[in-house]
Amino acid sequence: MAEPAERSGQRRVRPAPLIFEPAEATADPEHFFDLESIEDPRELLSRATELTLAFRAAADRALEFQAIAAAQLADPRRFDRLTPKAVAERAEWTEDYARKMIEFGENLIRASGQDPEE
Repeated sequence: MAEPAERSGQRRVRPAPLIFEPAEATADPEHFFDLESIEDPRELLSRATELTLAFRAAADRALEFQAIAAAQLADPRRFDRLTPKAVAERAEWTEDYARKMIEFGENLIRASGQDPEE
């Protein structure tokens, strides 16, 4: 599970801008963010590395939002709260993983200062 950058003491890496591709380019399975057209291996490595870091940062951030949403859905203060099993079914997780994500989300909410219980 990813740890928020603020708590881990690391500065959050800013992802490279992701350029949205036109529909005709995405129809070609070999086309990927125009990387196939870069002939200089140095430039290709640089741009591919930027994309890799951007996707990792996006995945980490999305994971944090998943955890926050899971915690909010399972919040016992909600009249319509979901059980960890129900959260797991919605997210296509195991129940054990849902419990961990709910706990992670609760920690993120507390760390952000947005928890009304505090």
